[in-house]
Amino acid sequence: MGQVPGGDRMLHQETIEVACRGRGTYEITADVEGRVSASGVERGLCTLFVHHTSASLIVCENADPTVRGDLEAWLARAVPDGDPIYRHTLEGPDDMPAHVRSTLTQTSIGLPVRAGRLDLGTWQGIYLYEHRLGAGRRRVSMTLIGETVPG
Repeated sequence: MGQVPGGDRMLHQETIEVACRGRGTYEITADVEGRVSASGVERGLCTLFVHHTSASLIVCENADPTVRGDLEAWLARAVPDGDPIYRHTLEGPDDMPAHVRSTLTQTSIGLPVRAGRLDLGTWQGIYLYEHRLGAGRRRVSMTLIGETVPG
């Protein structure tokens, strides 16, 4: 399958800012989809990268919020706040657990683009996963590489 005859290769980058109210998942699917659609890329790859060591990105079920609640419950059991094993506690009891959580999940994800849209499964959504207890802003870079199809 090569390049579409007459199509152009394209590289598009932008930053997504996510306001977080504290630990939890924040769906960014619609925001990313809107940016992909507006870019003009018809097929290619969308890469997302979060610029923080205490937050991550996940693709998770978006139909039933209890899935994300269960994920948080599992992580709370596996990586508890304030565990005496941690030496890195400069910013509080949730500091080191947030770093561990981000290494167990992922800081970058690649998503296929087909027909000008993210090619996600029926029940898949994209989430920024904030691992700190306090509110803050997170920065996600979006890089889109692909082809445009002439009109």
